[in-house]
Amino acid sequence: MAEVWLRSFAAALPAVRRAHNDDEVRNWFSHVVVPQYETWVAVGGGSVVGLLVLDKGTELEQLYLDPSWRGQGLGDRFMSLAKRQRPQGLELWTFQVNKPARRFYERHGFIAVERTDGLRNEEREPDIRYIWRP
Repeated sequence: MAEVWLRSFAAALPAVRRAHNDDEVRNWFSHVVVPQYETWVAVGGGSVVGLLVLDKGTELEQLYLDPSWRGQGLGDRFMSLAKRQRPQGLELWTFQVNKPARRFYERHGFIAVERTDGLRNEEREPDIRYIWRP
């Protein structure tokens, strides 16, 4: 999962400063994400090619695809899964500069409800809060 996250972040957000190095990201997935969150993966060719992470509430924590798997419907399948798992609604943050992610979420019915200057996230990157309600 961490390897997909690292490749996806590098491809989608090359200008965004990462708050943690590769080993810290791997450690976070191993010791925080997998044991504490509801995690789903997509496997292709024997490797993880996408991931979805939900918290116990309504937060969609992570949705990342290996760059070579974008545009093939996998993100749509993950979003359908997330909505089935959280039929009461979903919330998420994404960076303002991530226009493809913003278009994706808006296409799936998410509405932007808050914009920040980034001072509250580790990357210090302006972000947007999105909410989806059925």
